[in-house]
Amino acid sequence: MEVISTKMKKVSLLILMFLLATIVASAQVTPVGPYGAGGYTPSGTYTYANPKGASGATDVLGAHNGYGRGCVMCHAPHSGAFGNGKALSGDPQNGMYALWGQDNTPLYGQTYNFSGDGKATYQVTLPSNLNAGVHDANTVILLCLSCHDGALTSVGMMQGQTVETLPIVGGTAPTLLGRAKPSGGGAYSNDHPVGPGAVVKCGGGYNWDCVGGGTTAISMTGTASGEFINNYPASFWNTNGTGGVNATNVQLATFGTTLTAVTCTTCHDQHSMTVFTNNKGSFATMFFIRGQYTPNANGNSVAQFCRNCHGGESNEAHGLTDVPTI
Repeated sequence: MEVISTKMKKVSLLILMFLLATIVASAQVTPVGPYGAGGYTPSGTYTYANPKGASGATDVLGAHNGYGRGCVMCHAPHSGAFGNGKALSGDPQNGMYALWGQDNTPLYGQTYNFSGDGKATYQVTLPSNLNAGVHDANTVILLCLSCHDGALTSVGMMQGQTVETLPIVGGTAPTLLGRAKPSGGGAYSNDHPVGPGAVVKCGGGYNWDCVGGGTTAISMTGTASGEFINNYPASFWNTNGTGGVNATNVQLATFGTTLTAVTCTTCHDQHSMTVFTNNKGSFATMFFIRGQYTPNANGNSVAQFCRNCHGGESNEAHGLTDVPTI
C-alpha cells in the first residue's frame, strides 16, 4: 500500500506540474494589452505582442473590421453601394470613387454648422458629387458621415455605440453623430469643428510659436513647439515634413487655398484603431486617434493629443519643458 501511495503522489505531482506549465505557456503566447494585442511601454511606445495574429490579437482595423466584413464594409469590390445592400436614389457616381459602398445621396449638398453656438463660424457645405476625389477634405467629411451621420444615412452594421469602453469613467461613446442634436442647436452643434473655418494657426495666446497656418504649411520652429513634439513623440506634427525637433512644411486638411484646416482624418486614422505610427515610431491608441491616446487616472496623453492644435494650453507654452507623455 505504501508503494502505491508513493506512486500516486508522484503521478499527482507530475500532473500538477504539467498543468502549471501549460497555464504559464498559454499566458505567454497571447499577452493582450488594454488596447488590443500587445501593450505599451511607460513612454507610450507600442509593443506588438502578436504580430502574426495569434488567438486573442486585435486586428488593427478594430471596430472598422465590421464583425469580420473588414474593408468591404466601406469599399464594395463589386456594384458599389448595391453590393453592400444599399438601396440608392439615383446616385450617378455609385461606387465609382474608392469603390465606396455607402449611399451618399442623402448628404449631397447638405450644409452643417459645427460646434457651439450653431452659427456659420464653422460651416461646412458638403459637395454635391465626388468629382473632387476622395482625398478632398470636404469629400472626406461626406464619406465619414455616410456611415456616422445616423440621421440621414442608414446605420448599416453599426450598433450606435463604440466597441471600446470609455477609460476611467466607463460606458461607451456614440458613433451616430447626427442623432445627438442638442436643444436649440443643429445636428452638429455639439461636435468638434471641421472645415475651412477650423484652422490651426501660429502665434497668439492660444496658438503655437510656429510659422505658417492658413494658406501656408506649418513649421514647428519655435522653442515651445519644438519641446512639445519632443515630449509628445506621437504628435501628428511628426508625421510629415522633416520630422525631428523642428517638423517643417506640415499640412493638415486643404480646403481651397487653406492648408491647415481640420477634417475628420486630421484627428482620426480610420484604418487603425489600436496603433498610431509616425516617423518617431508606433504608439498605443484607441478610438482611431492619430497619436498616443492611452487614458489613465494620472496620465496626460489625452491632453497632449488635444495640444497638437491648442498650443496655448500646453505645458511648454507655460514654461514647463520637461513633462513627458504619460
